[in-house]
Amino acid sequence: MDALTIDRWQFAFTVTYHYLFPQLTMGLGLLIVVLKSLALWKNRESFNIAARFWGRIFGINFALGVVTGIPMEFQFGTNWARFSKMVGGVIGQTLAMEGVFAFFLESAFLGLFLFGEKRLGRWGHWWAAFLVFLGSWISGYFIVATDAWMQYPVAYRLAGDGSVHLTSFWQLLLNPWALWQYAHTMGGAIVTASLVMAALGAYYLLSHKYTEQARIFIALGVVAGCMFSLIQIFPTGDQQGKMLAYHQPVTLAAMEALFRTQQGAPLVIVGQPNMEELKLDNPLYVPQMLSFLTYRRWKAEVKGLDAFPRKNWPDNVPLLYFSYHIMVGLGTIFIAILAVSLFLLWRRRLFESRWMLWILMLSFPFPYIANTAGWMTAELGRQPWLVYGLIRTEQGFSPGVSAGNALFTMLGFMGMYTVLGILFLFLIWREVEHGPEPIAEAHS
Repeated sequence: MDALTIDRWQFAFTVTYHYLFPQLTMGLGLLIVVLKSLALWKNRESFNIAARFWGRIFGINFALGVVTGIPMEFQFGTNWARFSKMVGGVIGQTLAMEGVFAFFLESAFLGLFLFGEKRLGRWGHWWAAFLVFLGSWISGYFIVATDAWMQYPVAYRLAGDGSVHLTSFWQLLLNPWALWQYAHTMGGAIVTASLVMAALGAYYLLSHKYTEQARIFIALGVVAGCMFSLIQIFPTGDQQGKMLAYHQPVTLAAMEALFRTQQGAPLVIVGQPNMEELKLDNPLYVPQMLSFLTYRRWKAEVKGLDAFPRKNWPDNVPLLYFSYHIMVGLGTIFIAILAVSLFLLWRRRLFESRWMLWILMLSFPFPYIANTAGWMTAELGRQPWLVYGLIRTEQGFSPGVSAGNALFTMLGFMGMYTVLGILFLFLIWREVEHGPEPIAEAHS
């Protein structure tokens, strides 16, 4: 493999591994605020106990997210020097603000939330939880705004030396692509946190441990998860699809394996892209549905891959196609699981329905897979561009870093992250085994 390929593999590995942690913390941030609000509203200590427990889980995830996030930004300089030189004046602003403002807001108040409850009092502790949530979500927005500019560059001008200069900071922050991408990303994070919370509650109920907190975990997880799973489809997923149709139509065609431009294009449910014959093998589809979902007209024309030069197609159409359909398929399954759970919760039968508790408990890995597949869809779909329509991927890597050097560091990251993963699982398992503290212990 050449250096460019290894650089891409290294960044893909480190960013995929890193995002396993922030998606849970961003989702938990909101759910912890809900638990603290319920504790104030209902004056029940059991909600405070639940918030403290998930605060400890948040803290472990936050620490691993920081450790795995720092190497990614260094890679902009080490492995993607040309890219950094060309667009550093744009993306450097949002990345710097994420670190200087949002990260320190989140980390400072996380310390107060975890260790300062007695001194802060009930309302002070609520505000600490809220500011942790706010910091994590502002941090998420700056990162998404950076990626959104790479997907849909706005407010820039090209200098004589080939570098890109920002013309409006507020247009960068309020990029319409960023707004919908952020909403979709945060929705995915809440679905992850909700299913993890419900899964742990189901585990505790099935094990006959910590039953009061387990019921809180399940109820909050099911309600929040069902709500945001629906939001992921409409409006956030729907609007992101429209952005693709208007600004990256070749990406939309590749996601659906639509090789030929069609009026009344079908929505593919399953099938296998055949890149030799440029067709979809064994397709199962809904006639005309893609045209309707994209343009709200049954006979609307949707451009296929044949409408674009082959050099502008995404590098790996089959992987993009499968990533997108895994994301959508799992999202549909989440709605089914959570809707049935919500119905049983409404009928007051969920906590006694062992079959449903088993399904909830076993579902916790799948939102991680869905979120990973979603980000793969976004990033694979942008290829062959680093900044869409502006800088191609092969123009951005570091020419002074050899393939051997890049491979050495990638193997090093894999080794270190394996150790970190084992440590993370040990710490989480220890917290799960310890469980939420009993109410009497909390009062003492």
